[in-house]
Amino acid sequence: MNHPEWERRTFLKKAGQGLASLPLFAALPVSLEAKEPARQNAKGHIAPAEKPVVKLKVRDFGATGDGKTKDTLAIQQALDRCSVLGGGEVLVATGEYLTGALVLRSNTTLRLEEGASLIGSPDIADYPMTQVRWEGRWIKGYGAFLSAQDAENITIVGKGKIIASSAIKGRVARAAGSPMVYTRPPAGAPRDPNGPTNVARQDIIRHPALMEFTHCKNLLVQDVFTQGNDMWSMHPVYCENVTFRNVIVHSGADGIDVDSCKHVVIDGCEFETRDDCISLKSGRGMEANVIGVVCEDVRISNCTFNDAVWACIGIGSETSGGIRNVLVEHCKCLGARTHAIYIKSRLGRGAFIEDITMNDLEVSNAKLGFLRINILNSGLQDPNPVPGLDGIPTIRNYKFSNIRVTDVPVLVQASEIHPDKPLDGFSLTNVTGTCGKGMLLANMKHVELKDIKVTGFSGPLLSTQNVTGKGLDGAAPLTEIAKTPDPIATPATAYTLH
Repeated sequence: MNHPEWERRTFLKKAGQGLASLPLFAALPVSLEAKEPARQNAKGHIAPAEKPVVKLKVRDFGATGDGKTKDTLAIQQALDRCSVLGGGEVLVATGEYLTGALVLRSNTTLRLEEGASLIGSPDIADYPMTQVRWEGRWIKGYGAFLSAQDAENITIVGKGKIIASSAIKGRVARAAGSPMVYTRPPAGAPRDPNGPTNVARQDIIRHPALMEFTHCKNLLVQDVFTQGNDMWSMHPVYCENVTFRNVIVHSGADGIDVDSCKHVVIDGCEFETRDDCISLKSGRGMEANVIGVVCEDVRISNCTFNDAVWACIGIGSETSGGIRNVLVEHCKCLGARTHAIYIKSRLGRGAFIEDITMNDLEVSNAKLGFLRINILNSGLQDPNPVPGLDGIPTIRNYKFSNIRVTDVPVLVQASEIHPDKPLDGFSLTNVTGTCGKGMLLANMKHVELKDIKVTGFSGPLLSTQNVTGKGLDGAAPLTEIAKTPDPIATPATAYTLH
């Protein structure tokens, strides 16, 4: 049975809804560009049109870019709208945009025009509290200036700048009533062989990183200039398919910390830092060992490093998830307060550091030397270290070739290796230049030394203890023997992740 009055009202209601929506969409600052309409393919099937690409401008959402007004809400609205409409590009035009923490969503490109700067707010309250990774453990801390979590297809690109606030000092803050926190000794200062624990650090709150990405896939940061403060600059954690290309990295701390990530490319970047230019990590202690997320398949190429406090490239000391398959090639290490390359861990980390290859490196102005390998006592001991033999990291397959050094104090210092787990596979070939001391090696097997043509050193070119392999003829006994730390005892109560 038909009801003409009901049908008329339904029609008017639907028509009214459609007309009411028109002014709203007409006013929205958004461009949707579909490349082609749907059309038939060769077999006669209808192929769907390509997904529209959203293009937004932060100024259309109210961003001022005057360097004084906080543009956080306007920029975040642009980023969020880009995401809910399926993804696209958010453009930051020329100007200085003062802003608090910003979160990028999936399928988003943040494009910074030349002359555009994102400037971090000096107010710590503008960075929401969350769980962050710090020195290999998950703790309470402030979220990064730019971040993404559980996202994919994230791009930050352009000739603009991303600048942290210099008003936020230090890397951590003490929670109210917390005990005094441990402070790192100066670079090169002697350390307790068993290392300090961080029991007193459990109440600290980590300060915001410049950029931090957690559980993300397909991440690209390209061409931008970055200026960090006292905290790490760029920190991908548990990410996959990550690329940093042609990025200028100025930082008061680490440059890029690759933390339990896989398939990472760092290419053509320039570093001026006050801690490791690049650090590869995978967590520390039982927490990271149980989680077991490896840092793997990392390629670093065509980069220039200059560090004022630590190393150009640090591998460790947080290695409890394991680190493997690292390639470094065609790079210039122009300054390091310690060593150009520092591979480091300690008893209680467990896991492994393996398959490390470095080729075609130019090294100068490294204050302590070209290469150091310390697997005995580097870094803070964890409150829950990996006990027993399992707690000694397994190390194997390190290859260095075509290295040019200029006036490095020590060519290779690799004597801090545990005798119960010697380095299995160490190759050093085609090395030229000048150094103050030669090579100090201990607890290695399957070693190959070939074409080491350095000059200017005093004492023996090669000193060894418990080392076997090729190219060892004429080696002197090693007299600088590192003390092996006591083994890590098994705890009375088994560790549980909580």
